[in-house]
Amino acid sequence: MTLFLSDLHLGRGAPAEQAAAERDLVALLRAYEDEIVNTGGALYLVGDVFDQYLEYRHLVPKGAIRFLGLLAGWADQGVPITYLVGNRDPWHLDYVERELGLRLVRDTLTQEVEGHHAYIAHGDAVPIRNPLHARLRLLLRSPFMARLYRMSLPGDAGYAFARWFARRFGSGGAVGAQTSATLQNRAEILLTETDAELVVFGHCHEAACISLAGGAYLNPGYWFADRTFGTLTAEGPALHRWHGDRAEPLADLRPASLSL
Repeated sequence: MTLFLSDLHLGRGAPAEQAAAERDLVALLRAYEDEIVNTGGALYLVGDVFDQYLEYRHLVPKGAIRFLGLLAGWADQGVPITYLVGNRDPWHLDYVERELGLRLVRDTLTQEVEGHHAYIAHGDAVPIRNPLHARLRLLLRSPFMARLYRMSLPGDAGYAFARWFARRFGSGGAVGAQTSATLQNRAEILLTETDAELVVFGHCHEAACISLAGGAYLNPGYWFADRTFGTLTAEGPALHRWHGDRAEPLADLRPASLSL
């Protein structure tokens, strides 16, 4: 089994909300631990794992230690864990790779997952139609820009400003129906024009599991608010919602199937 989680936004909201999001996340992963660790499973974190993430050469943000410790333990046991950066957490250096043993992907990823050719990305690049927005995204993902920011502001000041900016100008969780539709349309194009059989996006905060011509589109949804996540097994992709101590399938969304 492969697990997909997206838009965890750890660090968002009040301290109680942050603690609850991490507590439920750890409980979910513990519930699937035997199946993932002992049967060759994998985990994909499809962007915006943190609401803000600003790593310095010798400093990383506080928080989410229980979650990160669990990931390190899984990685030590040989579980492949892939972290695709999102629009909220692109300024990583080498901490998650060197210290935790995760694979960090800064753009899109294409590879075999559970025997199916998959195209996986956070999705923040897909809806960009405003040229200024597109240039801003490239600038923010530039290693030079990240280095300049770190050199200009020390750790506490730099991280505090990043948090203020995100809260002042961020969407606060509302991405929009148009973004969701654009991502699905992009998935349809990829399934018909490439060899991808499964397309996985996050970003829009709307869970989806849809059969399309050529394969299936999966969006794990908005973990922080909705506690949704995706799975992929031999039967195909599926969506679930975590309810404190158990996972329940989301039968209200269209199921998806894959066929080789």
